[in-house]
Amino acid sequence: MARRSSNLRFQPSGGSRATQVPVGKKQKLTIERLAGDGRGIAFEGGRTWFVSGALAGEEVEARVLSARSQTVEARAERIIVASSERRTPPCINADHCGGCNLQHMPHAEQLALKQRTLAEQLSRLGGVQPDEWAAPLVGPELGYRRRARIAVRWDAKARQLQVGFRAEASQDIVAIDQCPVLVQPLQPIFSALPALLRSLEKPQAVGHVELFSGTAEALLLRHTAALAEADLSRLRAFCSEHDAQLWLQGEGPPQPDEPSAELGFELQRWHLQLAYRPGDFVQVNGLVNEAMVAQALDWLKAQPGERVLDLFCGLGNFALPLARQAAEVVAVEGVAAMVQRAADNARHNGLDNAHFYRADLSKPLVNETWARGGFAAVLLDPPRDGALEAVRGMSELGARRLVYVSCNPTTLARDAAELLQQGYRLRRAGILDMFAQTAHVEAMALFDKPET
Repeated sequence: MARRSSNLRFQPSGGSRATQVPVGKKQKLTIERLAGDGRGIAFEGGRTWFVSGALAGEEVEARVLSARSQTVEARAERIIVASSERRTPPCINADHCGGCNLQHMPHAEQLALKQRTLAEQLSRLGGVQPDEWAAPLVGPELGYRRRARIAVRWDAKARQLQVGFRAEASQDIVAIDQCPVLVQPLQPIFSALPALLRSLEKPQAVGHVELFSGTAEALLLRHTAALAEADLSRLRAFCSEHDAQLWLQGEGPPQPDEPSAELGFELQRWHLQLAYRPGDFVQVNGLVNEAMVAQALDWLKAQPGERVLDLFCGLGNFALPLARQAAEVVAVEGVAAMVQRAADNARHNGLDNAHFYRADLSKPLVNETWARGGFAAVLLDPPRDGALEAVRGMSELGARRLVYVSCNPTTLARDAAELLQQGYRLRRAGILDMFAQTAHVEAMALFDKPET
């Protein structure tokens, strides 16, 4: 595998007299290398071009999607000279859909790109590299998404409902009736969905649709106006045919058409089942999620007599398995509804040593009552903006082991620098391939603090 420079240079703009590059313009380009998000980088006309669908070393004809004074975003529409690493995308819609932007790249190269991105961010922003790199945590390349949101828009001029996924850098909807990254139980529902929605008497009332797969399959329809009784009957018949729950959402939160309907997913190796509702955060990749939880618990090594803290706990994805190991788990989340569902999940799984609290995790933690007494270990799984305030107070919590699960290498690197200032050391790090065929990088890092 060829080495690629980690230094990102920008072409001089040519001054204020540089003319604007029009959207839609086609330009021949030579791709020098890849950016961290998988787009090719080229230099032309005094500007830096970021080209999706291109690989390093290729010559392409690209169409401009947007332009600023020094940078241009474009998409490769014709490959003039192809890289030896290029492959045929597994999805026939890859050239149009904005969802999976790395399908033209072999999976091994996708993993290498994500690994480079994580290493570069840790080095550049955090000034650190781990003592040990963990092997990438991977799942299937295709058929892994257990949740999907389908875009819907009523075209008043054509009097037709558009159904599909958003095109890249556009509000346009690409009509799609098959998606190879969806789990198999959702495939027939997804394929039949456009015809169902277009058959409704009031298709313009449909806002969007979401599909879910876990302990049951479900369809959530968001509607902007009251549904006609005939349309409700069609939706019920469709869901009955596909053995799926029907959920509806008007002005309030999603509600099941059948009050007894429940959604959930399993963590099989811990014999746990977690319930959730549409709108709750659930990892889209069930197999990688379970492997991720197992790796986090293995790295954290919670002992039977220890008290462990789980920050940004959500539904209890980590807290409940941790409760199988530790003496006590204190789990904290900012959303009250999630705190309640996590507590319900613990109770339904017979766990009485996991305790759940709501707190604003963007504020100092040491004054919280649940923080008193300290912790032997901490697990964090924050959103994209990271956990800076939480890690600033980490030393005061007494934890000597910390596992940080990240969906954004930039904020992980920033927070790693803060942890290093508090005496922690980055022992191990690695990527999690939660979103195969995309450039999205998830990662896990293990920090510890030596005894003084």
